[in-house]
Amino acid sequence: MPPVLFLLMLLGALCGHGLAISREEKRRLKNQVVEMFDHAYQNYMDHAYPADELMPLTCRGRVRGLEPSRGDIDDALGKFSLTLIDSLDTLVLLNKTTEFEAAVRRVLSDVRLDNDIVVSVFETNIRVLGGLLGGHSMAVMLRDGGQHMQWYQDELLHMAKDMGLRLLPAFNTSSGLPYPRVNLKYGVRGPETRTGTETETCTACAGTIILEFAALSRFTGDPVFEAHARRALDFLWEKRQRNSNLVGTTINIHSGEWVRRDSGVGAGIDSYYEYLLKAYVLLGDDQFLQRFNIHYASIMKYISQPPLLLDVHIHKPLLPARTWMDSLLAFFPGLQVLKGDIRPAIETHEMLYQVTKKHNFLPEVTCHYIRCTKMIYKATGDPYYLEAGRTILDNLNRFARVPCGFAAMKDVRTGSHEDRMDSFFLAEMFKYLFLLFAEADDLPFDIEDYVFTTEAHLLPLSLSMAPHSSAILSNRTTILQPEEELDDSNFDWTCPNTRLLFPDPAFPRNLREPIRSVVDKSCPRPAPYREPGMGRPPLRAQDFMANNPEHLELLRRMGVSLIHLKDGRVQLVQHATQAVSAVAAEDGVRFMQEMMELSSQQQKEQLPPRAIQIVSHPFFGRVVLTAGPAQFGTDLSKSSTGVRGFVTVAEPYTGCTEITNAEYVQGHIALLQRGQCMFAEKARNIQKAGAIGGIVIDDNEGSSSDTAPLFQMAGDGRNTDDVTLPLLFLFHKEGNILLEALKEYREVEVLLSDKARDRGVTLDSHAVSLSEEGCLTEATTPTSFEPTGQSQMSTLELDETVPEEVTPSQEEVSPAGEDTSPAEKAPEEEGGPTDGKADLTQPKEDSERREEPEGDVDSSSQSVDELLADWREDLEAFKQMEKDEL
Repeated sequence: MPPVLFLLMLLGALCGHGLAISREEKRRLKNQVVEMFDHAYQNYMDHAYPADELMPLTCRGRVRGLEPSRGDIDDALGKFSLTLIDSLDTLVLLNKTTEFEAAVRRVLSDVRLDNDIVVSVFETNIRVLGGLLGGHSMAVMLRDGGQHMQWYQDELLHMAKDMGLRLLPAFNTSSGLPYPRVNLKYGVRGPETRTGTETETCTACAGTIILEFAALSRFTGDPVFEAHARRALDFLWEKRQRNSNLVGTTINIHSGEWVRRDSGVGAGIDSYYEYLLKAYVLLGDDQFLQRFNIHYASIMKYISQPPLLLDVHIHKPLLPARTWMDSLLAFFPGLQVLKGDIRPAIETHEMLYQVTKKHNFLPEVTCHYIRCTKMIYKATGDPYYLEAGRTILDNLNRFARVPCGFAAMKDVRTGSHEDRMDSFFLAEMFKYLFLLFAEADDLPFDIEDYVFTTEAHLLPLSLSMAPHSSAILSNRTTILQPEEELDDSNFDWTCPNTRLLFPDPAFPRNLREPIRSVVDKSCPRPAPYREPGMGRPPLRAQDFMANNPEHLELLRRMGVSLIHLKDGRVQLVQHATQAVSAVAAEDGVRFMQEMMELSSQQQKEQLPPRAIQIVSHPFFGRVVLTAGPAQFGTDLSKSSTGVRGFVTVAEPYTGCTEITNAEYVQGHIALLQRGQCMFAEKARNIQKAGAIGGIVIDDNEGSSSDTAPLFQMAGDGRNTDDVTLPLLFLFHKEGNILLEALKEYREVEVLLSDKARDRGVTLDSHAVSLSEEGCLTEATTPTSFEPTGQSQMSTLELDETVPEEVTPSQEEVSPAGEDTSPAEKAPEEEGGPTDGKADLTQPKEDSERREEPEGDVDSSSQSVDELLADWREDLEAFKQMEKDEL
C-alpha cells in the first residue's frame, strides 16, 4: 500500500460523543492562533533578530556567550538566527506568503553557518537543517504554483547542504554514531574545535537524523548524508537488547556499550522510535517498519501500562527503572495514532489531559501534547479534542503571554516565568494548533503530501520516488539480523479500520472515563510485592530509624553498614559481597537508591518557591518572577490573597540601619539589596518603617534562578515571631527586571503570593509521579545524587544526632540566617550536599512512600557469578538513572 494511504486511512473515523464546536467557533480559534503567532514572531523580529532566540521578559535577543550559560540548553544556539529559520515553513502554513518571502531573503542575506561555535548535532539537525529543508520545500511548492517565489533558485537547499557538510565530521567514529557536538567551523577532534572528547550520546540524538539527512540526499542527489544516517540507525538496531528488543537511553559512541540501560519512550529515546516509523512513511523502506514494529511490540509488552508509560531496564524489562513519567513522552500517543493503535493513545492522552487541567500546562513539552491532540482528533473526529486544544490555547494567552512574546513557564507551582522563548514554540506549537482548528480550505496546500519531522518541519512524500543509494558506509560485512530470524507475524502491514476501532460514537468517551480519577491520590496502596519464599518485605528508606536494632540487622543482611564519623554523622556504605544473598544485595541497592531519591525530593519539598507577579500597567499580571521564601514572617502559602502593593527602593538600600525614607516605604513593598546584615534585621527595619512586605535582591551580578538553586532566607538565631510581614528573595537577573520596570514606569505594583493568581500549578522539571499500582501524584525530577565509591560499594552519610527516623533534608539554607554574599558562603550553603553525601534529619510525616518494584531474579537458576554480574548491572543502571540528561 502506498505510504501516503498509511496516513490517510487514519483520518475518517466516526465522531465521538460530545457537542461539536461550530464552524464559526473553529474559525475564531484558528484566527486566534494566527494572532498569537504574529505576537511571537513580530516580537522576535523587532527585539531579537538576528539573535537566535527572543528573551521575552527583557525584550532582547539571546546571544550565546553574552548571557549566563544555561548548559546543554545553549547547545542549540549557533548564531544562525535560529528562530527565523525554524519559523520558515510555519509562515507558509499560516498563509503568510509575503512574510515568508521576506524571511527567506533575510536568511540568504544575513545568516552565516561558518561560525566558530560548538553546537548540538541533534538540535542543529532538527531545527536548522530541518528548517532550511522545510523552507525549501515550501519555496518550491510556491514557485511551482506560479504566483510566488519565482526568483527562487534553490538557495535554501544550497545552505542546507552546507549545514549538512558541517555536521558530517561528527559521524567520523568507528561505530557510525555521531559525536553529540560539533564545531560549525572546525568540526571535531582538534584543539581549535573545543569538542570531540565526548564518549557518549543519547539514543534519540543518534537516531533522529534519518529524515533530514535522507531528504538532503534525495533533494541534492548526494547519497553521503542518507548513508551516514542509515549507518547510525543500523548500529543502534544491532545494539538493542536482543531478549527484550529495547534500547537504552545513553550509548558509548565508540564501543557501543549502553551507558544508561533504562528504556522508555520519553527523554533520550523518544524521537528514535518516531523516526523509524516516519522514515518508512517518507522513504518507503520496509526495513524501517519492521524494526519499528519489533520495538513497538516490546514497548507495549513491557513499558505500556495504560494509561501509563513507565521506564524499565533493558536487560530486566519486568523491573521498573522509575515510578514517574517524564513529559517528553507526550508525543507517543500521536505516534500510536500514526501506527493505527488508537485505543492506548486515547487512554494516555486522557491522563495527560487531566494533568494539564490540574496544572494548566504539561511541563516542558506542551508542543508534544498539542501534536498528539491534533492527531487523535484527526483520527476520531471527536470534538472533545477540540476542547482540549482550546484549553491549551486559552492557557497560553492567560499564563504565558507577556508584552514581548510568550515566556516559558519556569515553575508551574507558582506560575513564574523564565526569560525564554524557544524556537520550537514557533516551529511546532502554532503549526499543530492551526491544523487542529483549520478546515481543509484554510490550508494553502494538501498537508497529506508531507511528513512532519520531530520539529514539525515539512518534507514532501514525493522524496520516496527520488533516486538514492542505500549503500552503507561500513567496514563490517553486515550488522543486520538475518531476515529469516525476523518474525513476520509481528508486522502490521494493513491500515486500521476505524469502524472496528470505534463500534459506537461513545467508544472514546468510555475509554476516557475511568482515567479521570487516576491523577488524584485516592488509589489504595497494596502491600509491597515480595517474591514467594523470600520472607518479609525489605526495609524501605522512608521507614528506616537509626536507633532501631531490627532495622540495623536488616541493613546488615542487605550488605549495608553504618560507619560513625568524627563530625557526628553516620555514613551508610553498601558492599554487595557482604549481603546474605543476591536478592538481599539487590534490596540494598534499592534502599540506597530510595534514600538518595528521598534526599532529592525532600530538598525540593523544603524549598517551596514563591511568586512575585507584576500586576500594574503594562504587565497586568503577565510577568511572574520566581522568588525564594523566608523562614520567618508571613507564610504566603497560608494566605489566600497574598500581599499586593507598590514597590519602592528603601534607603539605605541594604536595609541594615533605620530606614530614612520611611514616608515612601510606609504602605509599600520595600526593595532591598542583599548583604551587610542578617535578613531578619532587614525585615525588622522595613517593618518599623511601615512596609507591608519586602523583596531582597541579590547583589551578585549575573545570578539567576535559571542557573542557581533556589535560595531560602533563614533567621538570625533569635526569635523572629516579631516579624509579621512577608520577605522574598530574588536573584540578580529577576531583580533587575523589577528594577528596570520601576525605572521606566515609576509606579509598579506587584503581588507577593505562593503562586500567581489566575495561574495554574506547574513545576520546574515537573514530572508525573505514580505509585506502582497506577496512582499519579506530583513529583520533581530527582536531582543528580550518586553514592560515592566503586561499582560494588555505595555510600551515604547520615546525621547521627537524629534520635529516631532519618531521611534526607536540604542544605540550601544559611544555617545561622546570615545574609552573606555568595563568595562568603560555606560550600554547603550553595547547593545542598556535595561529594555524593547527605546529612539527614527527620522526614515529613506525610512523606509519600514508594513501593518496591517487582524483580525478575530467579536465584535458583543462576550461578553466584551471574547474580553478581546482574547486580553490578543493576547498580550501574540505578546510578545512571540519577543522571537524567534531558
